[in-house]
Amino acid sequence: MRLPRRLALAAAATPFLPRGSAAQAEGLRAATRARGITFGTAVRHDLLQSDAAYAALVAREAEILVPEWEAKWDALQPEPGRFEFGQLRSIALFARAHQQRLRGHALLWHVANPAWLEPALAQGEARAAAVMEAHFTAVLRETHSYIRDWDVLNEIIANPPGSDNPSPTQDDLRPTPWLRALGPGYLERALRLARGLDATLRLTLNDYGVEADTPWAEAKRQRLLRVVRRLVERQVPLDAVGIQAHLQMRDPFRAEPFLAFVQALRGLGLAVLITELDVREPDQLAPSIAERDAAVADYVTRFLSAAVEGGVRTVLTWGLTDRNTWLAEEPGVARADGQRTRGLPFDEALRPKPFHAALGRVLGG
Repeated sequence: MRLPRRLALAAAATPFLPRGSAAQAEGLRAATRARGITFGTAVRHDLLQSDAAYAALVAREAEILVPEWEAKWDALQPEPGRFEFGQLRSIALFARAHQQRLRGHALLWHVANPAWLEPALAQGEARAAAVMEAHFTAVLRETHSYIRDWDVLNEIIANPPGSDNPSPTQDDLRPTPWLRALGPGYLERALRLARGLDATLRLTLNDYGVEADTPWAEAKRQRLLRVVRRLVERQVPLDAVGIQAHLQMRDPFRAEPFLAFVQALRGLGLAVLITELDVREPDQLAPSIAERDAAVADYVTRFLSAAVEGGVRTVLTWGLTDRNTWLAEEPGVARADGQRTRGLPFDEALRPKPFHAALGRVLGG
């Protein structure tokens, strides 16, 4: 990964683990690389700076990083025309120091937007198009040298009846401020704009809720496939589909329908990535920590085995440890019984769990 000169000079003085250290020769990044699979994780700049043990774990385990918050609209453009790249650059410096790659997440999303954005989009199509172009231009120019894969479109597919948050649909699309302002063509507009600004950037459409063996997950898989097929048929630039994989163990998983879905996407000429893997445990927990961890690892093993069989070669978890995770911090996601979900590869003390061993077996062979 190449950084602008001002960032490269700063990276040389950044007190992270030394390049080529023994710690970096171990962990999932080395084990999966040997099989041609890339493992990564979502990170937060403040934790990389304040928690040395966590930072060392990220350096050892992850080949690719994605910012949890620092590349979303609210973080990058809090006021019209005022861009803040400091936090994102901090993560880029860490990645540079540890020879890691960086993904961008996300250029368009209906969440994590500044208060000014939606009123601006409501001013009409011309204003909405200008706002999109200004943001894409500034962000892609800034990140050209250190981000080569962006989630251009995030969570744009409508949730079917029966899902947790069913939504109205227009052409299989979730109602968002962008859809209201620009109509269904906003997908094509965004992808063509991104390609025009950076001809070699990997353009990714990222979404969730397509993993389980349930009627509503199957309905969402079909909606996503219809949207992607329309884009491909219109020769709209799209390189990859990201499957978030916020897995819920209360939902059954069966390999066959998920494998067929991944293969259908691959058949359209698209790469398929697992972008935000974590696991929510069921409402009724197993009696012991060991049994809980074994059940999580089994679910992950079955899911990732199908993904890899289908051709997935990039897998990212949404965090590495139970110490810092939205699974415990986000209202509506955290367990109502007060127990901390054990849904990531390392526990709160940064000890590896069976989840970690499952990743090594499935991704590292």
